[in-house]
Amino acid sequence: MASIDPWLIVAVIAGLISVGVATWLYFWVDRQDPGTERAQQVADWIREGSQSYLKRLYSALTLVAVALGVIIAVVFSFDIEHMGMGTISVNPLLGIETAVAFIVGALCSALAGYMGMSVAVKANVRSATAAHQDLNTAFKVAFYAGAVMGLAMVGLAVFGMSVIFILTGDPEIVLGFSFGASALALLAKAGGGIFTKTADIAADLVGKIEIGIPEDDPRNPAVVADNVGDNVGDVAGMGADIFDSYVASTVAVMLLGYSIFAGDGALQTKYTVLPLILCTLGIAASLIGIQFVRVGKDGKPGAALNSGTVITCVIFGIFAAILVIAGNFNLGVLWATLSGLVTGVLIGFTTDYYTSTENKPVMETARVSGSGSAINIITGYSYGLVSIVPSVIGISIATLLSYYLCQAAGIDGVYGVGISAVGMLSISGMIVSADAYGPIVDNARGIAEMAGMPQDVIDTADVLDAAGNTAKAITKGFSIGAAALTVLALFAAYAEVIEARGIDLNISLRNPIVVAGVFLGAMTPPLFSALLMLSVTKNAFAMIEEIRDQFRQRPGILAGTELPDYNKCVGLAAQGALSSLVIPALLAVAFPLLVGIVLGPEALGGFLGGAIFTGVIFALLMSNAGGLWDNAKKYIETGEFGGVGSDSHKAAVVGDTVGDPFKDTAGPSLNTLITVMSLVASLFAPIIAAVHFF
Repeated sequence: MASIDPWLIVAVIAGLISVGVATWLYFWVDRQDPGTERAQQVADWIREGSQSYLKRLYSALTLVAVALGVIIAVVFSFDIEHMGMGTISVNPLLGIETAVAFIVGALCSALAGYMGMSVAVKANVRSATAAHQDLNTAFKVAFYAGAVMGLAMVGLAVFGMSVIFILTGDPEIVLGFSFGASALALLAKAGGGIFTKTADIAADLVGKIEIGIPEDDPRNPAVVADNVGDNVGDVAGMGADIFDSYVASTVAVMLLGYSIFAGDGALQTKYTVLPLILCTLGIAASLIGIQFVRVGKDGKPGAALNSGTVITCVIFGIFAAILVIAGNFNLGVLWATLSGLVTGVLIGFTTDYYTSTENKPVMETARVSGSGSAINIITGYSYGLVSIVPSVIGISIATLLSYYLCQAAGIDGVYGVGISAVGMLSISGMIVSADAYGPIVDNARGIAEMAGMPQDVIDTADVLDAAGNTAKAITKGFSIGAAALTVLALFAAYAEVIEARGIDLNISLRNPIVVAGVFLGAMTPPLFSALLMLSVTKNAFAMIEEIRDQFRQRPGILAGTELPDYNKCVGLAAQGALSSLVIPALLAVAFPLLVGIVLGPEALGGFLGGAIFTGVIFALLMSNAGGLWDNAKKYIETGEFGGVGSDSHKAAVVGDTVGDPFKDTAGPSLNTLITVMSLVASLFAPIIAAVHFF
């Protein structure tokens, strides 16, 4: 069926072109001036630490992927539909295909993250060096490096999904690809988040608060680990995270199209392949939109990034309209696509309002910091809570519009909800490019400080960095909103699989087994967040003691006559991050299986619903509040409300330290968590339908 559809060939070609452009940009960045010998030395410390951690992480994840692949190969070799009916047929090919798809998904996710991190550790020093010329040149280097991550990610995703579907014609096997991407993304993002915030908190609390040295002072033993964390957490980790959402939303709609239109072969092919076509158009729109990202004479990087996003959205909207009309698709899918796209922009600009240094929430949080860290934290947390409202309203409107407009047009409304998620994530090439720009310019600022570059260069890097923080926050809000719509589609796919096995799901709050599932699901995201943040505080405590010990035993460090032991802090952060992943991973994969097998399919349906609601709320709160606290600190560091070293600044540093694990560890991991749990439920639904106690 699938192999003869010409759009699949186009999707494969588009994926290869996207990866090809990413590769060209990689070598363009590599050709830029790497700067002075001192700057290159600092960059080498960061590069070596990043590669060392990623090697250890991927070695561990390889073992996990192989082990899960073997389990999947064995489990899916049996015809689960006939269990309990006296016969069990064996189909080893299905198990092998699903396992291979799982491993390929994990591999593509890892490869996209590795490409992004590899260019990031080259671009940081080149962007800092380019800042000697002007802001525009430095911005171009950093953004093009970010585009390597964005284009590689969408290219590998579309290529992988299309090839697997061409070879198998079965979206349930493509679901294995999605599960592989999501499982790796969860561990990569959570591990990178723990690493980066362990170092960031330790460096800030000892360096800024106790000793009173600047943020990226080379005398701080944790400063290299902090910059390494930006790469492994915010580049490799976030890249894997968006890869997960992008693939999961596409596969969810493929599954729905395959089942909803099962009675008509031509329509089944058409609407199963549609999400891949939209992703292909999104690649084209992103490739065009990236060309319009220019700082211009106003010197505002944030405005350049936002204009690039808007232009990409408009181009994609035009492409989608032409596709639906020329391809004779149901008009409802166009309205669903556009509703998701507009909602994504709404969530992005809501995040921009609550986290930008140019708006009231950040300014007000900075202003009240003069009254102490408690007022700073309360104010930032409150604005974080308020920031949930526009995004949740937007998600609700997108859900209702996509559902009822599709229903009115004569197409299943649930399919429309899934398409709206694809519409929101279709421009991920552009969104991730802006996101990866953030940690690159953060590193550039650190290298400028550590390499002793002139103050005007550091000031230029600060301007780039402030826009990067907002860009990262916007991306997190975007991915959280998309995850909400994606898991709704995955929930529908789970229900389709269960009901196809002869079980009528009764997801009603009058059913006590469902209520129990809802509570267990609602409990999971906050528990997961707590586990990650407790890991950060535990590991940060150990690193704080290491930094203090180095200062005590080696006074030459603060005197500037000897270098700290940077590797010791990098090693502490790496070991702490990897050892902290076991329980969160089990919670994400084993807990939904346990609920489904013990309490049954209806309880698992309630579980997914509860997890979706609290997961989205907590993710939005943590990401927005964390970004707000960070930029409130940076706003004070521009000289407002007393500037660096003032009481306001010290309070803002404490607030930023609280926000660090919010925005970079727990918050962005939650959308991956709810996606992974939904994928586990959908993938193992046949087993749960056949084997459960209640």
